[in-house]
Amino acid sequence: MSLLLTLAGGLGLFLFGMSFMSQGLQKAAGAKLRNVLTAISSNKYVAVLFGALFTAIIQSSGATTVMVVTFVNAGLMDLVQAVGIIFGANIGTTITAQLVSFNLTAVAPVILLVGVVMFLFIKGPMFKKIGEVIIGFGSLFMGISMMSAAMSELNNYPQVIGTLSKLTNPFLAILVGLIITVIVQSSSVTVSILLLMAGQGLVSLPVCFYFILGCNIGSCTPAVMASLGAKKDAKRAALIHVLFNVFGMIIISVILIFAMQPFTAFIQSVSGGSIKRCVANTDTIYKVFQTIIFLPVSNQFIKLVNRLIPGDDKEQKGFTLEYINHSTIFSPTAAVIEAKSEISRMGDMAEENLKLAMHCFTDGDREKIDRVYATEKYIDYLTHEITNYMVDVNQQQLPVSDSLKIAGLFHVVSDIERIGDHAENIVDAAVQIQEQGIEFSKKALKELHEMFEKDMRIITLSLEMFDSENKEHLDEILALEEDIDRMEKELHNSHIRRMSKGKCSPESGLIYTDLVTGLERVADHATNIAFSMVDMDSM
Repeated sequence: MSLLLTLAGGLGLFLFGMSFMSQGLQKAAGAKLRNVLTAISSNKYVAVLFGALFTAIIQSSGATTVMVVTFVNAGLMDLVQAVGIIFGANIGTTITAQLVSFNLTAVAPVILLVGVVMFLFIKGPMFKKIGEVIIGFGSLFMGISMMSAAMSELNNYPQVIGTLSKLTNPFLAILVGLIITVIVQSSSVTVSILLLMAGQGLVSLPVCFYFILGCNIGSCTPAVMASLGAKKDAKRAALIHVLFNVFGMIIISVILIFAMQPFTAFIQSVSGGSIKRCVANTDTIYKVFQTIIFLPVSNQFIKLVNRLIPGDDKEQKGFTLEYINHSTIFSPTAAVIEAKSEISRMGDMAEENLKLAMHCFTDGDREKIDRVYATEKYIDYLTHEITNYMVDVNQQQLPVSDSLKIAGLFHVVSDIERIGDHAENIVDAAVQIQEQGIEFSKKALKELHEMFEKDMRIITLSLEMFDSENKEHLDEILALEEDIDRMEKELHNSHIRRMSKGKCSPESGLIYTDLVTGLERVADHATNIAFSMVDMDSM
């Protein structure tokens, strides 16, 4: 019982350390790395290198591939760009086993102490994030020390040795590696535990060769889960990850069947005879080998997944979220991207609805009026769902810069929702005009349309600025906002002059002043969207 408790405690500490270190790394550097990831992914060879580096830094291929699936789902990355990152992530994830293969357990308490001191006593959010990383790193090796001590005693239990001896069947070794990795959702964890077992003589090297192949396939679980309910391209990205490891397993298994002894001799020669290094190096060599043979034919991977998952996404009926999927696993580094993509969609919807509302005011088309009301309900739905999602996200551990951005995104959602409300106000006026037979002078209609055109321009520029995170339109937005403010005053004065000369009715006058005021407020909300982007960028 004592042995089992020590083993379980060591495993728990190891898993905690892995998770804490990965989360700390994502919080400390995830946003900056994410931006680089999307910027350089167009070259698949560079993408492989950065995918490997990114994953090595955040210590999780699952987090990387989930992020890639999210980016593809949001339209920020296509399959050609994604494939290199996915291949690289498979290489980068082997760094954990490489670290575990080195004997750092003696200095683990010192590492842990340094992390605790940084986390508790040094001020500043970034120092605390780095402290979390070091705490995780120290805890990981403390767990390894406990597990190694417990495993050294397992040789005294014939039942354990008997059970492990059954893994000499290659198919069974692959299956067990697959199942365990699916459960823990991390090949880094399962390969690291396998490394410790091999180091204590509990499993032979040939068994490790096959077991790792199963672990590699099981590592696809987070990406597959992230693609559930997502668009077809996101599903295709996850399938590329699966096929990379399935095809790799088939090819390497054939090699092992016909060349086990030469392969074993090769691994031992490059590992200096250390069984732990043999396991870690095998994991890395598998992934590098697969990337070398698959990267030149990556376009064929894309063609294959397009055949396996054919067609385009069907248009969803009713109110739906396109980029936020509550059923997927949560990715801290991609959460803001999901929210921002959904907000951009909502902004485009509000812009088009405002344009349609103005057409309704001109022609009184009942079908268009009904479409504006229906779209406004959709915008209200998105406002509610996006806000709830961001409330949930705000309670999670996010990259530092993303945590600061969330507050700005709340304001953007509110401003877009208010633009949608003004579109509804315009069609309310159109209905009133139609029902009461109210008429406007040609000059009044011309003035409204001139102001409306400026509104549409400032909305377009603000949404472009929000999407691109580029300030190049800021001066034009400010100039337009001042122009619209000036125009509001002039149009109110012009209306007063017409009223005094009896050129318009009181009913049309009230509607006119409400519309002018509403259009000026639309410009204010658009400007707020632009400035929320400036505020987020300065944080």
